[in-house]
Amino acid sequence: MTRQISGVLPIAHTPFLEDNSIDFESLRRQVDWGFEVGAEGFCTGMVSELLRLTYDERVSLTNALGEMVGDRGVFIAGVGAESTKQAIQYAQHAEKAGAAAVMAIPPLATRTPPGAVRDYFTELAENVNLPVIVQDASGYVGQPIPLEVSVGLLRRFGKDKIFFKPEATPIGPNLSALRDATDGEARIFDGSGGICLVDCARRGVAGTMPGMEFLPAVVALWKALQRKDEAAIYRLSFPICALVSLQLQAGLDGFLAIEKYVLHRNGLFKTDVRRQPYAWSLDPETRSELDRLLVKLDEAVESVKTSASS
Repeated sequence: MTRQISGVLPIAHTPFLEDNSIDFESLRRQVDWGFEVGAEGFCTGMVSELLRLTYDERVSLTNALGEMVGDRGVFIAGVGAESTKQAIQYAQHAEKAGAAAVMAIPPLATRTPPGAVRDYFTELAENVNLPVIVQDASGYVGQPIPLEVSVGLLRRFGKDKIFFKPEATPIGPNLSALRDATDGEARIFDGSGGICLVDCARRGVAGTMPGMEFLPAVVALWKALQRKDEAAIYRLSFPICALVSLQLQAGLDGFLAIEKYVLHRNGLFKTDVRRQPYAWSLDPETRSELDRLLVKLDEAVESVKTSASS
């Protein structure tokens, strides 16, 4: 039976030990905690530092997450690469490892024309027996995927084969354009880290793929959106947005630095080591503001829990 791909599906971060090797003990702790707080599965993607891993490490990470997730939820493997052949190889391995779907960004090293982007995703879809999530990560890396390419892929392969994670700015209007151009058939996932989740949910998304660092709050927000609890929605959304705005100031490095700081601070990761090279690290003043906002976030989550149980 096909597993439902929907709801809160966070991107797992790759923990490293001080010697720069993958910390699989912390990885398992992250997955177990994620399910405890309400995740419906896990993905790998840009904030898993996939592009900074060796081939063997990417394969090992996929194997480990496939085994750790098991039958508790869905596992979606990030397979984007610089060549079609690489992406297909990663995707076929993910299928063997038990993935429910694969997700890919287009190549980053070349300014790929629309026809080549279409061919890249077409060949990927034709060579794996899993749904393919077309990820446009151009809000922070790469270039936008033209709307006509996305619509063409959906028309060719159908709504059960091709899903979407649009992150090109402006996210909300682009999401609506894709929804409308496909007559509402496109299955779309929010990938804004939470900052645009309220807007995206109102436009109609099947789920959200945030990082792990604010997961209890994102789960609570998703549930509030499903039950249309307007007071809870904004109580949770405001501190999430304030926190993600700190991450956005430094792009992908901003997300990685803050995500790993929070997971290490909360005892899930042994270290906050990131793969070199990177262009930005937390300075003391940003860290202080981050800590203040994390308190506000915890207060919001507890407030919503109390209101829901009373």
